[in-house]
Amino acid sequence: MRIVRGPRAAWAYVLGAPGTYVWLGILLVTTVALHLMPAEFEEHFLRHRSTNIHELSRSPVRVLVTSAMWIESGHWLPYAFLYTVFHASAERWLGTARWLAVCATAHVLASLISESMLLAAIRKGVAPAAAVDTLDIGVSYALAGVIAVLGYRIAVPWRFGYVSVVLVVFALPLAAGPTFTDVGHFVAVLLGLACYPLVRGRGKAWNPKETLAALRG
Repeated sequence: MRIVRGPRAAWAYVLGAPGTYVWLGILLVTTVALHLMPAEFEEHFLRHRSTNIHELSRSPVRVLVTSAMWIESGHWLPYAFLYTVFHASAERWLGTARWLAVCATAHVLASLISESMLLAAIRKGVAPAAAVDTLDIGVSYALAGVIAVLGYRIAVPWRFGYVSVVLVVFALPLAAGPTFTDVGHFVAVLLGLACYPLVRGRGKAWNPKETLAALRG
Protein backbone atom coordinates (compact mmCIF):
# COMPACT_ATOMS: atom_id res chain seq x y z
CA MET A 1 0.00 0.00 0.00
CA ARG A 2 2.81 2.41 0.84
CA ILE A 3 4.44 1.79 -2.54
CA VAL A 4 1.18 2.67 -4.30
CA ARG A 5 0.56 5.68 -2.09
CA GLY A 6 3.84 7.32 -3.14
CA PRO A 7 3.05 7.59 -6.88
CA ARG A 8 -0.54 8.56 -6.11
CA ALA A 9 0.62 11.35 -3.81
CA ALA A 10 3.09 12.56 -6.43
CA TRP A 11 0.38 12.55 -9.12
CA ALA A 12 -1.99 14.42 -6.81
CA TYR A 13 0.73 17.01 -6.23
CA VAL A 14 1.16 17.50 -9.98
CA LEU A 15 -2.61 17.78 -10.53
CA GLY A 16 -2.74 20.44 -7.83
CA ALA A 17 -0.39 22.66 -9.85
CA PRO A 18 -1.45 22.26 -13.50
CA GLY A 19 -0.01 25.58 -14.67
CA THR A 20 3.41 24.77 -13.26
CA TYR A 21 3.68 21.42 -14.97
CA VAL A 22 2.22 22.53 -18.30
CA TRP A 23 4.84 25.31 -18.32
CA LEU A 24 7.54 22.82 -17.34
CA GLY A 25 6.41 20.54 -20.17
CA ILE A 26 6.70 23.39 -22.67
CA LEU A 27 10.20 24.12 -21.36
CA LEU A 28 11.14 20.46 -21.86
CA VAL A 29 10.03 20.58 -25.49
CA THR A 30 11.81 23.87 -26.21
CA THR A 31 14.97 22.70 -24.44
CA VAL A 32 15.10 19.55 -26.56
CA ALA A 33 14.51 21.70 -29.65
CA LEU A 34 17.38 23.95 -28.60
CA HIS A 35 19.73 20.98 -28.28
CA LEU A 36 18.75 19.77 -31.75
CA MET A 37 19.29 23.21 -33.27
CA PRO A 38 22.53 23.96 -35.18
CA ALA A 39 24.89 25.86 -32.87
CA GLU A 40 25.44 28.66 -35.39
CA PHE A 41 21.70 29.36 -35.54
CA GLU A 42 20.93 29.09 -31.81
CA GLU A 43 22.02 32.57 -30.71
CA HIS A 44 20.14 34.33 -33.53
CA PHE A 45 17.05 32.24 -32.78
CA LEU A 46 17.07 33.09 -29.07
CA ARG A 47 17.88 36.75 -29.65
CA HIS A 48 14.72 37.08 -31.73
CA ARG A 49 12.76 35.79 -28.71
CA SER A 50 14.67 37.84 -26.19
CA THR A 51 13.32 40.76 -24.16
CA ASN A 52 16.21 42.96 -25.26
CA ILE A 53 15.65 46.63 -26.05
CA HIS A 54 15.59 46.07 -29.80
CA GLU A 55 12.93 43.33 -29.73
CA LEU A 56 10.86 45.08 -27.04
CA SER A 57 10.65 48.18 -29.21
CA ARG A 58 9.40 46.09 -32.15
CA SER A 59 7.06 43.52 -30.59
CA PRO A 60 6.86 43.79 -26.79
CA VAL A 61 3.94 41.39 -26.20
CA ARG A 62 5.42 38.69 -28.41
CA VAL A 63 8.86 38.65 -26.79
CA LEU A 64 7.52 38.96 -23.24
CA VAL A 65 5.58 35.75 -23.87
CA THR A 66 8.13 33.82 -25.93
CA SER A 67 11.06 34.70 -23.67
CA ALA A 68 9.34 32.79 -20.85
CA MET A 69 9.24 29.61 -22.95
CA TRP A 70 12.98 29.02 -23.31
CA ILE A 71 15.90 28.24 -21.02
CA GLU A 72 19.09 29.86 -22.24
CA SER A 73 21.37 27.42 -20.41
CA GLY A 74 19.71 24.40 -22.04
CA HIS A 75 19.60 22.57 -18.69
CA TRP A 76 16.05 21.49 -17.91
CA LEU A 77 16.45 19.25 -14.84
CA PRO A 78 17.48 22.01 -12.40
CA TYR A 79 14.37 23.94 -13.40
CA ALA A 80 12.21 20.83 -12.94
CA PHE A 81 13.43 20.74 -9.34
CA LEU A 82 12.98 24.50 -8.78
CA TYR A 83 9.52 24.51 -10.35
CA THR A 84 8.43 21.61 -8.16
CA VAL A 85 9.74 23.21 -4.98
CA PHE A 86 8.68 26.82 -5.57
CA HIS A 87 6.20 27.23 -8.44
CA ALA A 88 4.12 24.15 -7.60
CA SER A 89 4.02 25.09 -3.92
CA ALA A 90 2.88 28.61 -4.77
CA GLU A 91 0.25 27.47 -7.27
CA ARG A 92 -1.21 24.88 -4.89
CA TRP A 93 -1.41 27.55 -2.19
CA LEU A 94 -2.62 30.56 -4.21
CA GLY A 95 -4.57 28.83 -6.96
CA THR A 96 -3.59 28.93 -10.62
CA ALA A 97 -4.96 32.42 -11.39
CA ARG A 98 -3.22 34.18 -8.49
CA TRP A 99 -0.01 32.24 -9.00
CA LEU A 100 -0.03 33.22 -12.67
CA ALA A 101 -0.62 36.86 -11.69
CA VAL A 102 2.51 36.78 -9.51
CA CYS A 103 4.53 35.18 -12.32
CA ALA A 104 3.33 37.69 -14.92
CA THR A 105 3.91 40.67 -12.62
CA ALA A 106 7.47 39.63 -11.80
CA HIS A 107 8.40 38.57 -15.33
CA VAL A 108 6.91 41.51 -17.23
CA LEU A 109 7.73 44.37 -14.87
CA ALA A 110 11.22 43.14 -13.99
CA SER A 111 11.99 42.76 -17.71
CA LEU A 112 10.73 46.25 -18.54
CA ILE A 113 12.42 47.92 -15.55
CA SER A 114 15.80 46.25 -16.09
CA GLU A 115 15.77 46.99 -19.83
CA SER A 116 14.77 50.60 -19.15
CA MET A 117 17.76 50.93 -16.85
CA LEU A 118 19.99 49.44 -19.53
CA LEU A 119 18.60 51.89 -22.09
CA ALA A 120 19.36 54.78 -19.73
CA ALA A 121 22.92 53.49 -19.32
CA ILE A 122 23.33 53.31 -23.11
CA ARG A 123 22.12 56.89 -23.52
CA LYS A 124 24.54 58.08 -20.85
CA GLY A 125 27.40 56.28 -22.56
CA VAL A 126 27.91 53.92 -19.63
CA ALA A 127 26.91 50.87 -21.68
CA PRO A 128 27.76 50.25 -25.36
CA ALA A 129 25.14 50.87 -28.04
CA ALA A 130 25.33 47.20 -29.02
CA ALA A 131 23.71 46.35 -25.67
CA VAL A 132 20.28 46.96 -27.26
CA ASP A 133 20.63 43.40 -28.63
CA THR A 134 21.80 41.81 -25.39
CA LEU A 135 20.30 38.35 -24.92
CA ASP A 136 17.73 38.37 -22.11
CA ILE A 137 15.67 35.21 -22.15
CA GLY A 138 14.41 32.73 -19.62
CA VAL A 139 12.13 32.16 -16.67
CA SER A 140 14.23 33.41 -13.78
CA TYR A 141 12.37 36.68 -13.10
CA ALA A 142 9.07 34.87 -12.59
CA LEU A 143 10.83 32.30 -10.42
CA ALA A 144 12.42 35.01 -8.27
CA GLY A 145 9.03 36.65 -7.74
CA VAL A 146 7.42 33.37 -6.71
CA ILE A 147 10.29 32.52 -4.34
CA ALA A 148 9.70 35.88 -2.65
CA VAL A 149 5.90 35.64 -2.41
CA LEU A 150 6.21 32.25 -0.72
CA GLY A 151 7.56 34.12 2.29
CA TYR A 152 3.94 34.91 3.14
CA ARG A 153 3.21 31.18 3.31
CA ILE A 154 5.44 30.94 6.40
CA ALA A 155 4.28 32.07 9.82
CA VAL A 156 5.94 34.90 11.73
CA PRO A 157 8.69 35.00 13.02
CA TRP A 158 10.04 32.33 10.64
CA ARG A 159 8.87 34.44 7.71
CA PHE A 160 11.40 37.17 8.51
CA GLY A 161 14.28 34.73 8.34
CA TYR A 162 13.13 33.31 4.99
CA VAL A 163 12.60 36.74 3.42
CA SER A 164 15.94 37.98 4.77
CA VAL A 165 17.77 35.05 3.18
CA VAL A 166 16.00 35.60 -0.14
CA LEU A 167 16.87 39.31 -0.14
CA VAL A 168 20.52 38.64 0.71
CA VAL A 169 20.89 35.94 -1.96
CA PHE A 170 19.51 38.19 -4.69
CA ALA A 171 21.22 41.34 -3.40
CA LEU A 172 24.73 39.86 -3.26
CA PRO A 173 25.32 40.06 -7.06
CA LEU A 174 24.42 43.77 -6.89
CA ALA A 175 27.43 44.37 -4.64
CA ALA A 176 29.93 42.93 -7.12
CA GLY A 177 29.65 44.46 -10.59
CA PRO A 178 25.91 44.07 -11.13
CA THR A 179 24.46 43.39 -14.58
CA PHE A 180 21.00 44.41 -15.73
CA THR A 181 19.84 40.83 -15.13
CA ASP A 182 21.05 41.02 -11.51
CA VAL A 183 18.97 44.17 -11.15
CA GLY A 184 16.03 42.41 -12.80
CA HIS A 185 16.20 39.50 -10.36
CA PHE A 186 16.25 41.79 -7.33
CA VAL A 187 13.38 43.85 -8.74
CA ALA A 188 11.43 40.61 -9.31
CA VAL A 189 11.92 39.69 -5.66
CA LEU A 190 10.58 43.08 -4.57
CA LEU A 191 7.63 42.66 -6.93
CA GLY A 192 6.91 39.24 -5.45
CA LEU A 193 6.84 40.77 -1.97
CA ALA A 194 4.56 43.52 -3.29
CA CYS A 195 2.02 40.85 -4.28
CA TYR A 196 0.83 40.55 -0.67
CA PRO A 197 -2.77 41.55 -1.61
CA LEU A 198 -2.99 38.33 -3.64
CA VAL A 199 -2.13 36.11 -0.68
CA ARG A 200 -4.61 37.42 1.87
CA GLY A 201 -7.26 34.90 2.83
CA ARG A 202 -5.33 31.93 1.43
CA GLY A 203 -5.38 29.91 4.63
CA LYS A 204 -3.26 29.60 7.73
CA ALA A 205 0.46 30.20 7.30
CA TRP A 206 2.76 27.20 7.72
CA ASN A 207 4.45 27.12 11.12
CA PRO A 208 7.67 25.04 11.14
CA LYS A 209 7.44 24.75 14.94
CA GLU A 210 4.08 22.97 14.71
CA THR A 211 5.43 20.62 12.05
CA LEU A 212 8.43 19.68 14.20
CA ALA A 213 6.18 19.13 17.20
CA ALA A 214 3.92 16.83 15.15
CA LEU A 215 6.91 14.81 13.94
CA ARG A 216 8.23 14.37 17.45
CA GLY A 217 4.80 13.40 18.77
